[in-house]
Amino acid sequence: MGRTGRVERVTKESSVLVEIDLDGTGHTEVATGVPFFDHMLDALGKHGALDLVVRATGDVEIDAHHTVEDVSIVLGQALKQALGDKSGIRRFGDAWIPMDEALAQAVVDVSGRPYCVHTGEPESMAGFVVGGNYPTVLNRHVFESIAFHAGIALHVRVTGGRDPHHITEAEYKALARALRAATEPDPRLEGPASTKGVLES
Repeated sequence: MGRTGRVERVTKESSVLVEIDLDGTGHTEVATGVPFFDHMLDALGKHGALDLVVRATGDVEIDAHHTVEDVSIVLGQALKQALGDKSGIRRFGDAWIPMDEALAQAVVDVSGRPYCVHTGEPESMAGFVVGGNYPTVLNRHVFESIAFHAGIALHVRVTGGRDPHHITEAEYKALARALRAATEPDPRLEGPASTKGVLES
């Protein structure tokens, strides 16, 4: 059995399909109606070596919020499904990613216990919109939604940066690399990487 997940979610605000393969090659097919978010999800797949399909329609004429939130929820659910019982994976992963003047770190524990800490973004990002379609205030919401619905502990921090585009891209790529490290099989392990013998679900 491959480590894959497929989840659909339909509400009055959006319709979302996510398919994920943890053992992919970074192939992505992404269309959410929010172009910069598409770009970030492409980066997540490419740098996480995930095969990722995301198809979403939503009320983007009102705001990107509903679509971005719902895609993040479904992405987390699909990730959880693909992880299965988490047997034989490394469990922990971290990555530092620079993007010109920006620097971001992501640390992941695929523990089954959801938690998210997101720090360091400049205050100016609370009111910034990249490309006229993606408010960077949504970054934290994306990471929280993925973490809580995937059942992972996630810390994302920005230690430097000036351009909101660069900062955001560094954060997504750091998440991708940390997830890749945490979900990779460890040939030296038998069963879950836990003294309890199980990673909570």
